[in-house]
Amino acid sequence: MQILIPLSALSLLLYFIASLSHPCVVFTSTKKVDTEQELYDIALRALMRRPHSIKEMQRLLDRRASHKLLAQVVMARMKENGQLDDTRYAQQFTRQRTEIRRQGKFRITRDLRARGVSDADIQAAVEASTDDESQRLAIRHRVERKLRLTRGEISDAKIASLYRSLLAAGFPSDAIRRELKAVTTEELPAVDPDELIDQ
Repeated sequence: MQILIPLSALSLLLYFIASLSHPCVVFTSTKKVDTEQELYDIALRALMRRPHSIKEMQRLLDRRASHKLLAQVVMARMKENGQLDDTRYAQQFTRQRTEIRRQGKFRITRDLRARGVSDADIQAAVEASTDDESQRLAIRHRVERKLRLTRGEISDAKIASLYRSLLAAGFPSDAIRRELKAVTTEELPAVDPDELIDQ
């Protein structure tokens, strides 16, 4: 009698056997480097993929350097060359999040803080890239897109869901209420935007 094993089960079995016989093949740890040039090249490759804040780059270099002094030397070199600058990073990040992702200032602020950018750099970038009119247009765009995709009647539950998603995207509740007033006559739910920012 011939036993047939599904291909997905077979590949999982082979993976498990390989991990038992050669654990270093399957579960490799990040290779530490011990020269400045190697670490600098790693940092440059990371910056080619996407911009990094100073804190993000520090974490990356600390993880890859064989000792802390090496990471500090490369960080100093990158700052001196102008490759790391949190003011510029915050401006680019904010512009990209407002123009492409159409996110609000509260969400952008939270995400920049998580990346270790100072409050002064965040405030300057947010003030330069977001004004009342641009926020209004971003909210209007999101509302119109969501309503185009909505099938059936626009119920109060759908409006409440849209309201919560706009709060989660970082827009101020008063601006959201103004834009949603055109599509509903019901009272909108009272939700504290700080609750969503902490999530």
